[in-house]
Amino acid sequence: MSKNLITLQNCRIENNRTVLVPELSWKMNEGEVWLVIGPNGGGKADFLNALADVNASGAVKITPNTDGLFSDIFSASTELVSLERAARLIQEERENDESDYIEGGVDHGRSGRVFISQGMGIPVTSPAIQQLENDPSIKLCGIEKILDRGLKYMSTGEIRRTLLARALLSGKELLILSDPFAGLDVQSRTILLDFFDSIAKKSFPHIILGLERWHEVPDAVTHVIEFADKKVSFSGPRAEYEKLISERAADTKADEEKQKQNFQAGFEELKQTAETPAEETGDFLVEMHNVNVGWDGHQVLQNLNWSLRRGQHWLVRGPNGSGKTTFLELITGDNMQVFSNDIRIFGNRRGSGETIWDIKKRLGIVSYRLHVEYRMLGGTSLLAVIISGFRDSIGLYEQPTDSEIEAAKKWLALGGFAGRESENFGNLSYGEQRAVLILRSAVKTPEILILDEPCHGLDENYRSKILHLMELIGNGGTTTMLHVTHDPSEVLPCEKHILELHPGEDPMYKIIEQ
Repeated sequence: MSKNLITLQNCRIENNRTVLVPELSWKMNEGEVWLVIGPNGGGKADFLNALADVNASGAVKITPNTDGLFSDIFSASTELVSLERAARLIQEERENDESDYIEGGVDHGRSGRVFISQGMGIPVTSPAIQQLENDPSIKLCGIEKILDRGLKYMSTGEIRRTLLARALLSGKELLILSDPFAGLDVQSRTILLDFFDSIAKKSFPHIILGLERWHEVPDAVTHVIEFADKKVSFSGPRAEYEKLISERAADTKADEEKQKQNFQAGFEELKQTAETPAEETGDFLVEMHNVNVGWDGHQVLQNLNWSLRRGQHWLVRGPNGSGKTTFLELITGDNMQVFSNDIRIFGNRRGSGETIWDIKKRLGIVSYRLHVEYRMLGGTSLLAVIISGFRDSIGLYEQPTDSEIEAAKKWLALGGFAGRESENFGNLSYGEQRAVLILRSAVKTPEILILDEPCHGLDENYRSKILHLMELIGNGGTTTMLHVTHDPSEVLPCEKHILELHPGEDPMYKIIEQ
């Protein structure tokens, strides 16, 4: 008989405010590789955070009910890699930023090397840490060249790979990998998938995998536990779950088509009531002339010449660390090197007197940076988050109008959040938060909609809704989209223009017209 590793019998998951999952029974035995899956907000993230005991408040926990039992041989020897953990890491770096108090005015924060050494419990001056570049786990994660870069200067994918490397080197017995493929380029996904299948065959470390979408599931997975509506909706062998989802697919196809029609009707209604962007002289929305961006000897963009015309929807792609987010931040004004380059937004050169608010009132933005800033804000209702999209603010600081409130409620209903207007944004799962921020970006029918990996953390249902919304916006004729994604299945038919970034090559970019 195989050794029991974790037992939950008649337990609940709770934090310091409420019960998150009221009833839970589950066992993990030696030799089993478990997948945790389910819709956003259904309880999956609560379960993974409780097993790892590393959520933002530090208070999520598994508690036995009356006559219940909870045993876990791993105790504190658990490491979590997740989108939420990555967001918290950037939040920590920002909260600890001391740029205002040091000479030179730049606090680079913790480097990848320092962060990994802390996870290993080894001084950064030790030979093992100084020679991390040669470690197989570092090479596997592809971060040997960015070990001494500050975490705050890493791309989303680079942060995820740094977290994975730290987990692998931590010596922890249980690794919980939540949506590990999100934000990774194709090569990194392939490497991680091969790694997962190889390590799953070993007795150490043990792995629990959390995913949003079934099609990404590695072959090594043997068992599945699914959460929906804050309870276990399936628990058992993989073969049985595969049979179940096949049966569901046949039953729900007609319902999905009806939902799509209703979604389109709702969007068309909102579009009619939205303000139409003012007409502008000329076709160019953005122009970049011989743009160069870099720091600490690292060239991110070099001699970039690119322009965005009204109605041209662009796909921006390239490997992790190629400069995609930096490119977008030159447009949004979140990268100060915009002022040392010839960059024109809506016909005006940046730095010629316009404020960042003059620019942002004509932009809709979904990005990792925005998500982190909203997570740091806390205490904001979903209704306020949506309305803040009209004001281009992080949070809501003025009394909203009746029309803004009405429109925000309709947008929430369109996204599946009807009746949840008063819920706290911080209490939502990462995927639900991302869905709300996408709705926020669209409320004012912006002239340019910037979408940096918008489907991060979304389950199949939300992902389908958001991609359909993007398609409707793209075909609407009033908003021009800039879309970053690593997933070929998320590329939209309307995205006929591609900016492809190639770090380390000459030239460092390529423009493709389809």
